[in-house]
Amino acid sequence: MIIETRGIGKTFGSVLALRDVSMGVAAGQVTCVLGDNGAGKSTLIKILSGVHRHDAGTFLVDGREVRLGSPREALDRGIATVYQDLAMIPLMSVWRNFFLGSEPRRGLAFDVARARRIAREELLAMGIDIRDVDQPVGTLSGGERQSVAIARAVHFGARVLILDEPTSALGVKQAGVVLRYVVRARDRGLGVVFITHNPHHAHLVGDRFLLLNRGASLGEYAKADITREELTGLMAGGAELEELEHELRRE
Repeated sequence: MIIETRGIGKTFGSVLALRDVSMGVAAGQVTCVLGDNGAGKSTLIKILSGVHRHDAGTFLVDGREVRLGSPREALDRGIATVYQDLAMIPLMSVWRNFFLGSEPRRGLAFDVARARRIAREELLAMGIDIRDVDQPVGTLSGGERQSVAIARAVHFGARVLILDEPTSALGVKQAGVVLRYVVRARDRGLGVVFITHNPHHAHLVGDRFLLLNRGASLGEYAKADITREELTGLMAGGAELEELEHELRRE
């Protein structure tokens, strides 16, 4: 395993956001983390990416226990996160966004020719054929922008790629574009953490599935052990049982 959590937990004041969650991410595999809003997905992402430190349990990278203090520390260990907002500037070109904050230089000058060439080559290596890397990234479709962000993370040395709901605001066709690039990242040997509330998308590309509900794990399953229908049923059933429990307590 590249990264692993054992009984991880996180509280914010009196709010228990995550409790006793265990999962693993291996090279060349997609681990899907599923759950509705408020399930704890965002808290788990922020622990894995160094935004928050866990309060309980153990977080291991390459078999060694860590307590990441910042996203920079996570990146230094090869853990890259692509958030829903993508951290892109719409009016800047594709190649400028590809190197934003990490521009190649020739002496003190920005090496524009090299940046254009590398951006084009890296996108093509992921199977992404952008018509013109000089076009503003804001003119790309949502799926294309997600694919640029994925290729950028791969180029800058990601070993684990965490994708935060990459298909949530996309139509069927564009979601399919992103899912293909998730598979390509996996086939290049990356460990992928795919955060989603869509069991159909998850089951298409996932190798392992972690289900969360109200900060707790409903279980972790290998693809061979669970069908798409069972995955969907567990998500719906977990939410309904929790809601029923709260209703009974109020009565």
